[in-house]
Amino acid sequence: EGNEPGDSAKITYSELLHKVCQFANVLRGQGVKKGDRVSIYLPMILELVVAMLACARIGALHSIVFAGFSADSLCERILDCGCSLLIT
Repeated sequence: EGNEPGDSAKITYSELLHKVCQFANVLRGQGVKKGDRVSIYLPMILELVVAMLACARIGALHSIVFAGFSADSLCERILDCGCSLLIT
């Protein structure tokens, strides 16, 4: 379910697993490894869930930043947790 009424999507576990594995490989390709910190700056969309699960799959820690935050607030949170990658 998305933020807006009527925003919804259906996905099977198999489709979700496929997307998570694909994105985990993208993260690995960017040099993210177990123990690294990743910030996720996305609205309530399917890709947010995929990014969270992909981070968990490779052992990276993730920090979700609400998509309504300003650039300065986002910057502070990235610096505070020492992120190596930002997903937007």
